[in-house]
Amino acid sequence: MKHSDEAGEPVDRPDGADPTVPDPASAGAEGGALVEPAEEAVARLEAQLAELKDRHLRLAAEYDNFRKRTQKERSELWAKAQADLLHRLVDALDDLARFAHVDPGQTDAKTIHDGVEMVERKLWKELEAIGVTRIDQIGVPFNPNLHEAVTTGPADHPAKDHTVGAVLQPGYQLSGALIRPARVTVLTWQGGRPQDAGAGAPPPRGESG
Repeated sequence: MKHSDEAGEPVDRPDGADPTVPDPASAGAEGGALVEPAEEAVARLEAQLAELKDRHLRLAAEYDNFRKRTQKERSELWAKAQADLLHRLVDALDDLARFAHVDPGQTDAKTIHDGVEMVERKLWKELEAIGVTRIDQIGVPFNPNLHEAVTTGPADHPAKDHTVGAVLQPGYQLSGALIRPARVTVLTWQGGRPQDAGAGAPPPRGESG
């Protein structure tokens, strides 16, 4: 048997193993590491997988219930909103029906006109209460988000270029959301004509007026 000398040479092991390679048994014992048997590892992973599947199924069921409950609540809110709107309009509709069935031979035109005007005011009072606004302004800049250009017309001043000259059909908004764009005539400035520009100019010097 060889012993380590003062120069630090390695000592031969009795089993002939390389002294520079650590012994797995001694390393495991010193480090305290335990190797899980394959059967136990498979069983543990299968249990974890089953738990994750069960959790996924529960979450899917909860989401489906939430979706159905939300859809039902939305339908109920929509039905309630429609009922509230009808409740606001029934009085005006009753008035409109009364004026629609009057005897023209016994009612003058002014009475019918005033009655229809009253119904319109009633309707707009209720519509404005729920956020409805009319788009029918003339002279405002043309806005493609609010207006639909049906035709164009000449503008008599550069400042009126690309403005609304006439409203052929009003548009409507509900709480800022566009329901229907207004159909309008758009004014365009073509520039002054030479003869128009010189019509008001003074005559050249030396010519009689």
